[in-house]
Amino acid sequence: MKINGKHYRSVWPVGEDAFGIIDQTKLPHELVTLTLRDVESAAHAIKSMQTRGAPLIGAVGAYGLALAVREDASDEHIQKMVEMLAETRPTAINLKWALWRMRGALLNHPREKRAALAWKEAVLIADEDVAMSEAIGQNGLKIIRELADKKKGETLNILTHCNAGWLATVDYGTALAPIYLAHDEGIDLHVWVDETRPRNQGASLTAFELGSHGVDHTILADNAGGHYMQQGEVDMVIVGTDRVTANGDVANKIGTYLKALAAKDNGVPFYVALPSSTIDWTIADGRDIPIEERSEDEVLKMPGRLPDGTVAIVEIAAPGSPAANPGFDVTPARLVTGLITERGTCPATPEGLRSLFPEG
Repeated sequence: MKINGKHYRSVWPVGEDAFGIIDQTKLPHELVTLTLRDVESAAHAIKSMQTRGAPLIGAVGAYGLALAVREDASDEHIQKMVEMLAETRPTAINLKWALWRMRGALLNHPREKRAALAWKEAVLIADEDVAMSEAIGQNGLKIIRELADKKKGETLNILTHCNAGWLATVDYGTALAPIYLAHDEGIDLHVWVDETRPRNQGASLTAFELGSHGVDHTILADNAGGHYMQQGEVDMVIVGTDRVTANGDVANKIGTYLKALAAKDNGVPFYVALPSSTIDWTIADGRDIPIEERSEDEVLKMPGRLPDGTVAIVEIAAPGSPAANPGFDVTPARLVTGLITERGTCPATPEGLRSLFPEG
């Protein structure tokens, strides 16, 4: 994807001993890139959400582990670093998937070869994520085409929640990938962008992406989505996910469940886009997904640009009031119209998932 005409990935190698990321905490007001040179910096970037998005933190974790192997390639150190990185974000399964894959690729080889192998595997994980995101985009594009044909020339209105674009992956995105391809194909569409409170990743990241790509969009307060569905102003909902269980339940940014309920009540198709690395075959249903509880400051405070151009964090809540801040909720499979993956679209059921991923 491009910013001001320049192509970016969300993570990229810098030589063979460092890698770069976009500091997403600075967006949309500043475009700042960081060069990470050790595993501790990678862990901090993931935990502080300088880099975020389930597929992307998998790739960043892989690069971070590759840097750790350069310092110490022993079995014990690799396992310790896998555990440390995995603890930075507990809900998104892609991080653990990438770290387990890295560990499996290294432990059967001599120590002296592990550093080079780790870097090669991290690059491969990032490149594969791009390919999967592009395939998700093509499969989702088929759905958008069908819905657009039914509109007979009228604008197709799509609602999305949080950020599942190229900033959440290495490139293209999951939920936004079909939207970009449809826009580039000339389909007349408009995107309703949930803000998304409390981190406002829709207003700051999704809107930034769509605007940079020239896609028509409007930012909504999170609670406005149901109203627009009732008014017939939403033709489709498409979101990303941080973990899908074996029965098709979906964990995504807090508030996704409410959007799915509203979509069901109004007959609006509700799709979830994901790479296969997001499927957790070890968990039977969403009740067992660990939900990250984040800092109450994200609810009680908000960053923004002041009239003089400086960016500051301001308090927005009653002084002394506490806040709860679960980062995710679980949408039951029964509310999901379909799962859009790199291998195609399937029902959100055990049978549907197995039809595309029999090896799971």
